[in-house]
Amino acid sequence: MEESDELVGVVEGVAVVPLGPPERRIRPRSYGAALAAATAAGVAAVLLLAGAQWLNQPAVQAWRTVCLAITVQALPFLLLGTVLSGAINAFVPADLFTRVLPKRPALAVPVAGAAGAVLPGCECASVPVAHSLIRRGVTPAAAFAFLLSAPAVNPVVLTATAVAFPGNPAMVAARLLASLGTAAVMGWLWLWLGREEWLRPVLRHRHAGHEHGRSRWTEFRLGFQHDFLHAGGFLVLGAMAAATFNVAVPRSVLDAFSGSPWLSVLFLAALAVLLAVCSEADAFVAASLTGFSATARLAFMVVGPMVDLKLIALQAGTFGRAFAWRFSAATTVVAVTAAFLIGGALL
Repeated sequence: MEESDELVGVVEGVAVVPLGPPERRIRPRSYGAALAAATAAGVAAVLLLAGAQWLNQPAVQAWRTVCLAITVQALPFLLLGTVLSGAINAFVPADLFTRVLPKRPALAVPVAGAAGAVLPGCECASVPVAHSLIRRGVTPAAAFAFLLSAPAVNPVVLTATAVAFPGNPAMVAARLLASLGTAAVMGWLWLWLGREEWLRPVLRHRHAGHEHGRSRWTEFRLGFQHDFLHAGGFLVLGAMAAATFNVAVPRSVLDAFSGSPWLSVLFLAALAVLLAVCSEADAFVAASLTGFSATARLAFMVVGPMVDLKLIALQAGTFGRAFAWRFSAATTVVAVTAAFLIGGALL
């Protein structure tokens, strides 16, 4: 029997179901509905807490305020990222990025990292955009370099850093160099050690072109709807975890670590992961931590946009848990090392 994508026949009396073109075969089930329900449940829980007088205690009020602040602060940038993601999928020619980036993956990594400067958004926006880049044929190493650099080196973040540290251009330069260096190193590490089986199955099969039978606007709408609901649920979960840390850890713990140069760097790096402050605002938080060294505060600003609770949750939901834990752990080590070396040289 002649093989074909539209194969129909009988094998031992059993009809063979048409498989259809490869891109139309059965795909993994989308988790958009479940994540939408998680988002709605999180919002409903916050609203219920707001109306329950017996839970209207100062600690609960602080938790609710931080949770809502993180969510509301990140949501516009998540919206921006999912709009860009949907537009890339629907309107951008499939081979554009592969034509623009260098053919050699090792060279494409730093170019993609430098391109992160053009996206004025936070880490919530970079995750869906990096997802779309991989789906459009960009090597994952370059997409991950873009994912890490975009929220850390864009003009909005660098301007905010200059405002938060007036008269200290070295801090802006140190943040730029440490962030770009971390993004490039992580991209190269993925080329060396990364495995595609760590990614979700849907990301292992690149697709070129657009779905047959769909208009570009329909494809944009469906892609935006899926990405926004998918990432939104994880954003709420990450915001709730960060709010819990803000309320549970006393101020005295912060003061205990400020005296040691090594411990202060490690502690502020860990604090950046747990607080999950948006990259447009983290410079002002770092500037307020006057008891810590300049290098420790640099580590806070380098690690935060690349690894935090909500970002780990977003990466797990987008790329897979196997990827998220490995990538986040390695990024933390590389970012802390880059901040320590560059901070020691410039600050």
